[in-house]
Amino acid sequence: MSEAYNLAQQYSQIADEVGELEAYRLFTKTTGLYPEGGTGSLIAITYCALGLGEAGEVQGKVKKIWRDAGGKISDEIKKELVLELGDLLWYTVRMADELGYTFEEIIEESVRKLSDRKERGKISGSGDHR
Repeated sequence: MSEAYNLAQQYSQIADEVGELEAYRLFTKTTGLYPEGGTGSLIAITYCALGLGEAGEVQGKVKKIWRDAGGKISDEIKKELVLELGDLLWYTVRMADELGYTFEEIIEESVRKLSDRKERGKISGSGDHR
């Protein structure tokens, strides 16, 4: 069996034990090859932050749907977008880990922030602290 198959099997077993998000965080640690990875240093955080530029890859692919495909999203393009979103997720999870937060904590904070904005009628507009 291939190494990729073995990794996928191990991932599934870990996910069954600790949950999908924690299993993915642990998995990203095994695939993260960057300066000072896992130390929480500014160098590691910067590397992960720069990787969030993957959002530009998503934007570019969506732009080309309009430009080249007349606004029609094919299954092939959807698959490409999913792969790019996976890259973006990887960098997001690694950065959260480098900052000392779990992905669950990031989600909880986001829900808290957005719930508060909705309650105050501040979903639209701009600014982090509206």
